[in-house]
Order: sequence, then C-alpha cells, then structure tokens
Amino acid sequence: MSGPRPVPDADHETITIESNDDVVRARQLVRTLAQRCKLSLVDQTKLVTAASELARNTLVYGGGGVMRTGLVRRDSRVGVTAVFEDSGPGIPDLDLALTDGWTSGGGLGLGLSGARRLVDDFTLDTEVGRGTQVAVTKWAR
Repeated sequence: MSGPRPVPDADHETITIESNDDVVRARQLVRTLAQRCKLSLVDQTKLVTAASELARNTLVYGGGGVMRTGLVRRDSRVGVTAVFEDSGPGIPDLDLALTDGWTSGGGLGLGLSGARRLVDDFTLDTEVGRGTQVAVTKWAR
C-alpha cells in the first residue's frame, strides 16, 4: 500500500509554533481540515486533541517549531495529516516517552502514547541533540 500523498488543493498550511496562541491556531486549523474532510465528530475530537498535545510538546519541550498540515489521500481514502517538527533536544528515552500514562508534566497528560492512540497513523523520529518530528493522520471512514 502506498503512503499518504497530498490531495492536490490549497489546503496545506504551515504554522510556526512559538507561543500558546500558535498552539490554539494549530488546533483550530486541524479542526477546520477535519470538518472539511468530513471526519465524524468523534474522530475530529480525537485528531484535534492529539494535535493540541503535539503542538504543546513542540512548544514546551522542543522550544518551538512548525506544524505542517493538510488533506491527504491514500487509495480511495481521504484524511488529515499533521506533522510537528522542532530542533529541540530530542527525546532521550523514547520507550519511556511512549509508555502509557507517562508524562513529564505540563501537557494535557496524554503524552505521546495518548496522542498515538487517538490517530490512525503515527510516526515519530527523534535524536538527542537533533530534535523531533511526529506525524499523525486520521482517515475519514
């Protein structure tokens, strides 16, 4: 199966995440795209919650970064993808960071494992001293 590919439209946007206001803007944009993609209300809420947690992580732990988001298509399915990138310190213990119930504090208390459970596709790339990239996708059903 091929990976997600962008839907050819003007729905892709990049938001710089440098403040709490940017976290709110990121969440609002993801919600707008989820509605446009016709995700169910439950799936919209799951995706927006995951995006909020990841945007906050980008700000608090990554020192700021960017979110790139837009509609994607895989075969006949359409979804919303959001990619969060920072150049922060990276995650030194990825296994611990992905453990259910673990949080270093300050976020929604979901942690990365909670965000991963809320979406259909989740990838994480991190390296100490290089930063972190987390990509999430929620597919319309």
